[in-house]
Amino acid sequence: MLEIAIAAIIIALIFDFVNGFNDSANSVATVIGTRVLRPIHAVTLSAAANFAGPFIFGVAVATTIAKGIVSPDEITVYMIIGGLAGAITWSSLCTYFGLPISNSHSLIGGIMGAGIAGLGFEQLVLGGLTKVFAGIIIAPIGGMIFGIALAGVIIWIFARRRPAIVNRTFGRLQIISSAWFALTHGANDGQKTMGIIVLILFSADLISEIHMPLWVIFAAAGAMGLGTFFGGYKVIKTLGVKVTRLKPYQGFAAETGGGLMLAVFAILGIPASTTHAITGTIMGAGAARRKRAVRWKVSRQIIFSWVITIPGAAGLGIAFTYIIHLFV
Repeated sequence: MLEIAIAAIIIALIFDFVNGFNDSANSVATVIGTRVLRPIHAVTLSAAANFAGPFIFGVAVATTIAKGIVSPDEITVYMIIGGLAGAITWSSLCTYFGLPISNSHSLIGGIMGAGIAGLGFEQLVLGGLTKVFAGIIIAPIGGMIFGIALAGVIIWIFARRRPAIVNRTFGRLQIISSAWFALTHGANDGQKTMGIIVLILFSADLISEIHMPLWVIFAAAGAMGLGTFFGGYKVIKTLGVKVTRLKPYQGFAAETGGGLMLAVFAILGIPASTTHAITGTIMGAGAARRKRAVRWKVSRQIIFSWVITIPGAAGLGIAFTYIIHLFV
């Protein structure tokens, strides 16, 4: 069982890397889209901030993932491997096609599917899933509200300033807001793999209770940081250029608003989607200038990818779990 647990942990860290690879766009898309930083500089800054996030905001989200999706007393390591395989496959496919899906929800969907395949619907934890689905609704809507509000305040305050001065000022400030969003991204998404690793250790009887060993935090944060550094540029292009053309003040508003929301979610232990949050604030910041500034057709395609993520990943999780059970 030890060998199986080690293999499962490695698979979990691979997912964490893929998560960072896809979600690198979330914290650097605006700073690249506004041409404040070159891509290599932006992803380096983001990787460092992603690594630091879990050490600053605690591990409440990791605890939700470990205890709040499927009953930790019933799930097996083989089911977790099936769920991870489903999540990795779904996230990799969406990254290949440039869709900024929620890796968080891919993971949750994969584990849900594995739990359904191995244990049935009755072993799903409704309390934890309620938090997940609340986050699905709140993150994009709240993000859009934050984006519109912050961009609107900036427009009102700086309306009479010369555009060149405003762009230069917020171009510098956007470096800070980008790092802030990456920090909160690491605090939220970086914790999800920690929760899975702890669930593996608990299911394999390697720990007697759900808690977060320091080495788990380091390993998950490190994998997330590496994935962010080697991030997916197709997704960066979708978020940073295709949704709307951002000016530096709009990028600052989007990152600041998205980061504030994720910080609250991290403290409350809600496994929110950073993709939903930043896409919502980008749309809001673009719409604050004028409604037509947002390419709503692209936005609808992104929202469609969100809707199908949990059922898609769950379906793959079910399939992989059944396949694994044929051989064990």
